[in-house]
Amino acid sequence: MKKINYLDFPKEYKERKGIYLNAFDRVMKKGVYVLGDEVHNFEGEFSKYLGSKYCIGVANGLEALQISLMAIGIGNGDEVITTPLSAVATTLAIMAVDATPIFVDIKENGQLDENLIEKAITKKTKAVMPVHLYGQPLEIEKINDICKKHKLFLIEDACQAHGTKFKGKIAGTFGDISCFSFYPTKNLGAIGDGGAISTNDEKMAKIMYQLRDYGQETKYMHTRYGLNSRLDELQASVLREKLRFLDKDNNKRSLIAKRYVDRLLKNENIKMILPSNFDDSNFHLFVIKTSKRDLLKEYLLKNGIPSLIHYPISIPDQPMFKGRYNNLEIPVTRKLISEILSIPCHPFMQIQEVDYVCKAINEFFNK
Repeated sequence: MKKINYLDFPKEYKERKGIYLNAFDRVMKKGVYVLGDEVHNFEGEFSKYLGSKYCIGVANGLEALQISLMAIGIGNGDEVITTPLSAVATTLAIMAVDATPIFVDIKENGQLDENLIEKAITKKTKAVMPVHLYGQPLEIEKINDICKKHKLFLIEDACQAHGTKFKGKIAGTFGDISCFSFYPTKNLGAIGDGGAISTNDEKMAKIMYQLRDYGQETKYMHTRYGLNSRLDELQASVLREKLRFLDKDNNKRSLIAKRYVDRLLKNENIKMILPSNFDDSNFHLFVIKTSKRDLLKEYLLKNGIPSLIHYPISIPDQPMFKGRYNNLEIPVTRKLISEILSIPCHPFMQIQEVDYVCKAINEFFNK
């Protein structure tokens, strides 16, 4: 029996060991570990990649979102429209500033349904925070138009969307502010936690630079309440190197996704969550849907193939809300979470491994 890795960090390190060790060496020789040249240079390089004016390196994706909300003054009594299907960090950021998350149902592809946003807007609504889920682009232009019409802030959660595009433009460049996570499993992943905020607004950028560093304008001069949320030099040094490989690695993910489509398209027992324009996705995750999800997951594991569920519980149905959203109507979300399954898709995966996964899936349904 073959054993397939869901991700393969050891293989990545083996192939790029010299590059990463040189990055570590740069940092250790300088002896500066917090907010030094590596962070500054990465912020500039990532801004250039995105095509934005400012980038603020922070400790993680959750705090990127939280700092963004703090910078635009969102707090108690305010509402932020968001998705019920995402990593919980999206909602935790809203709760961290004492605002209220307003959940809008999704479409069959897992993305926030832009057609339901206006119905959810109230006098308390201050922002919309949609997620480019699975690395696939939202209908972000339509959402942006809605935000402009109602004078709302648009904060793009692009934590899964490094290199994703919408109509040729990089995701994370449409909103007032965009947020990224560099958690190790992301397409642009650090060797620990990390995050970044992108904006074209100079005033907001200045505030966010302060918010990540105790609210300091200058050392020991704290002009506002802030956090300790700084991207460190070691993470920044590795991210600088990984950024150079991002498009190449995303292209490899795309080839793997195309292979999956080719081998699974005729299987009527499953559906694949795919972007309307194949080349727009960074294929952070490759997600299939089936009514026999749990049985398939078990079968794959017995054949040496790990799979994951993103996500098994909707955010409003999490225990922390203690039934507060039991009457919330999100039928598409609640149906989808019983069907979705993420199968291996990473740039170090071999085509033979993809074929093995497809063979196992097809064999399961042919039993």
